[in-house]
Amino acid sequence: MVKNRRMVEDFIFRDDTTQTKTSMSLSLIVLPKAELRYYIDPVEVDKIVASARRNGIIEPLLVRPLPDSDKHEVVAGAKRYRAAHILELVEVPVVIRSLCDEDALEIALIENFARSGLTDLEETDGVLRLLSAKLKISLQEVPPLLHHLQNQQRGRNSANNVIGNDVIELVQSCLTSLGNIKLDSFISNRLPLLNLPNEVLEVLRQGKLETSKAKAIARLKDEELRKQMLEDAIAYDLSLSEIKRKVQEIEQQSQPDSTSSLKDRVDDTWRRFKKSKLWDNPKKQSKVEKLLSQIEALINGEEI
Repeated sequence: MVKNRRMVEDFIFRDDTTQTKTSMSLSLIVLPKAELRYYIDPVEVDKIVASARRNGIIEPLLVRPLPDSDKHEVVAGAKRYRAAHILELVEVPVVIRSLCDEDALEIALIENFARSGLTDLEETDGVLRLLSAKLKISLQEVPPLLHHLQNQQRGRNSANNVIGNDVIELVQSCLTSLGNIKLDSFISNRLPLLNLPNEVLEVLRQGKLETSKAKAIARLKDEELRKQMLEDAIAYDLSLSEIKRKVQEIEQQSQPDSTSSLKDRVDDTWRRFKKSKLWDNPKKQSKVEKLLSQIEALINGEEI
């Protein structure tokens, strides 16, 4: 989504250039309660495991101390954290920073954007979470506010329903910090994802299925068939190509038989023609009869 992203380190260490790498017991580190990533590809983790088995965890995890606890929470480096657990490492390299919830979320977003590490839905939810935190409003209030702001910029809002400059500047600053995201682009390309069927969004946010697979299943119009396909895709670990094939089969089965439909239309045309005044005109009657007979022959696969 984001082009020309600035270096993550410039943001992480913008207020403190004295931070150094240290080691910390893995048992003292925990993942955040609400991670940005809903689905962690095990193949990606396996690659980190293979590299770390040879060279160790080279790039430090960014962590922050949790209040009233000896634990530290991962801000950036969740896959490295998982790889360390798989390898049963005792310690990992870390950089410790005291961060509030907003700054921790912003850094995590920037770090993942820079690595192209998030799916479209994860990016969307992450941006909305950050705006919700900075604007001090509920998550559900953010999309309507963004639409309202877009309408205001296009001169569509009434004079007594204007968003203040402080809110506008905060939204623009937030979007810029994440890599100069454009408001119009975010509204057009990301917010529509929230309109996916609820059961599809739920599966995505539980991290049970990749986005590409879930979006393919979302094509099914029938809710029960969609739910069943979601269950099958998860239970049997169906590939994307298998899901697309099954969805196509279901769509074809649900469509009315095209041949029968054409025959019905021809019969209906016959009935309409016989009731019209044209039926009394022998010349036109002959032409229409011939034309409809040819169409019916084509439907039946006969030669004309």
